Amino acid sequence: MKCINKTAAAGLLLTISMLLTACSGRVPYPFDPDSGNAAVNISTPSSSALEPFAADICVTDNDFEALSLAIDESEAGGLFDATDAETVYAKNVHEKLNPASLTKVMTAYIALKYGHLEDTLTASANVLIQESGAQLLGIKEGDKMTLEQALNALLLYSANDAGVLIAEYLSGSVESFAAVMNDEAKKLGATNTHFTNPHGLTDEAHYTTAYDLYLMFNAAMQYEQFRRIINTTEYKSTYKDREGNPKTIEISTTNAYLKGDIAAPSGVNVIGGKTGTTKAAKSCLILLSNGPNEHTYISVILGSEDHESLYRNMTTLLEDIN
Repeated sequence: MKCINKTAAAGLLLTISMLLTACSGRVPYPFDPDSGNAAVNISTPSSSALEPFAADICVTDNDFEALSLAIDESEAGGLFDATDAETVYAKNVHEKLNPASLTKVMTAYIALKYGHLEDTLTASANVLIQESGAQLLGIKEGDKMTLEQALNALLLYSANDAGVLIAEYLSGSVESFAAVMNDEAKKLGATNTHFTNPHGLTDEAHYTTAYDLYLMFNAAMQYEQFRRIINTTEYKSTYKDREGNPKTIEISTTNAYLKGDIAAPSGVNVIGGKTGTTKAAKSCLILLSNGPNEHTYISVILGSEDHESLYRNMTTLLEDIN
């Protein structure tokens, strides 16, 4: 059972019609099982169909203040009008920072691009993550769930073990999947990004930028399943353990706007997004919203001091949507 945020439901339909690019269909399964490395087999459009790079995306310098606002409690942030492909506000958007679980946007994008929602994923012993404070669904070795179930756990509940499950399903190992993440990031123009894992747990070599996250989120929005999951408030389903016994998933969103804990500014409809928090990354958030002008916006905050300042700074960005 899924509960779609009722306030955002109408806005979701509007957003779908405003997306910058359309999904043209699932590409062939891209991984070479013998080598364990990515062997992407993606057909290239004819030259007559190609558009200049960045024709439909926002382009910005590191700092851009068309608006008079301050998000002093955060290391970086950006507000992007996806309808007009214009940067509205940018602060340190090309600074390399730890993204925490905002990493999972890229994991989901790759899973939806190359995976099959109905496929059954079988967990290895590697899903047992022992890092203190890591958000876990509680997946055990031998457990089986569909990719669709794993994506809900990944995006809605921010389950790190679901990230490992998806990575090994697609690429055989976390390391091989990280290589695919980096390759796909570069294809999107996210050139200040380097991933080492699919979940965002702390690693000095794991970083991205507010602008690169905008590019990844914008790409993920091609997929209807991504849009639906980030707009979901509650999800309940059943998967199987190694003996075939049922195990229940019953999870809720980590997004305070969707939960109703934080109110969006008047006239702004928050469709959904992804949260992320670690000691190294601090508090992070990326959102999709609709404004009173019927435009679609992507907003991102990185490195906010705590939960309260994160939502205070994000609301400051959203207040300048018009």
